[in-house]
Amino acid sequence: MTYVVRPMRLSDMAGLRALRDLAGPGFTSLAVDDAKLEARVAAAEAVQQADLSAPGADQRYMLALEHLETGVLAGVAGVKACVGEAPPYFNFRVLRISQASAAAQRRYDMEVLILVNEFTGCSEVGSLFVLPDHRAAGAGRMLAQARYLLMRAAPHRFADEVVSELRGVVDEHGASPFWEHLGRHFFRMDFEEADRLSAATDNQFILDLMPKYPIYVDLLPKAAREVIGQCHPHGRGAFSLLKWEGFTYQRVVDIFDAGPLVTAPRDSIRTFRESRRMEVRAGEPPVDTPPALVANPDFARFACTSGHVAVRDAIAYVTPATLDAVGLAPGDAALIWNGGDAK
Repeated sequence: MTYVVRPMRLSDMAGLRALRDLAGPGFTSLAVDDAKLEARVAAAEAVQQADLSAPGADQRYMLALEHLETGVLAGVAGVKACVGEAPPYFNFRVLRISQASAAAQRRYDMEVLILVNEFTGCSEVGSLFVLPDHRAAGAGRMLAQARYLLMRAAPHRFADEVVSELRGVVDEHGASPFWEHLGRHFFRMDFEEADRLSAATDNQFILDLMPKYPIYVDLLPKAAREVIGQCHPHGRGAFSLLKWEGFTYQRVVDIFDAGPLVTAPRDSIRTFRESRRMEVRAGEPPVDTPPALVANPDFARFACTSGHVAVRDAIAYVTPATLDAVGLAPGDAALIWNGGDAK
């Protein structure tokens, strides 16, 4: 037990700014100035403490990965309870159309891009970023899974369908091949500027400037075609985790960098589905017990960590240090995920 996942606090701002700067271009959810980032954290703190009965457009949760030994903010992840209402949530859907001519004896398929906002009302998981020095020992995976345990703690706060949009291909200079050969022609601005506007405004500029008609993929240069539906190299691990959880690619991509969008029914997400609420007690589980996730299901006090868990007679036994890390006492209820073996 080296890390704990907990709600982001204003006292984390210095560490969060460092994460934002290191994440670099294309990490849209953090691409805002200090004042907006601080306001976003303050709003997330308030929503975490609020008594809510349904998901809403202004409900954003921010989770911090804290390294317990040093107190370093090692990572960040986020969940939006409801996307698409304010601001709109635009994507390109990749459609395949068939064209045929009997006279010319020709038939072939072509792909087109259509601007859509069909995921309005879904919840979204994203903003997953971990400092390079802390990406070993499963810390990133725990942070990713903690988002679904947050949902499991209060399902009514989240939509039935969950989406995740992965960062697309962007080079070390902040240039996106897809943007350079498509978006730039309509927006007349750099990728980074469009990314910042998307993060900081109501996205009306997208509706104003984006082409309203289908875009034939074959008319784009090869460099743009090749990155459609491809994620940034740094996001491949997150993509693999999403697929492991049950998310699937729906041939929908980001309008700026063409990164893939994946979806899953909330109740079918693996960590959500396999976690169990049970009484927890202090003990010393055998060291050969596979590590599990232990979370505090009190939503306002949500916390999650990894530790050895022994389940006997529907009671989970964990070390006192694990209880302390998530703010639980013997006899409290906990959420336990141990690979689906919890009963």
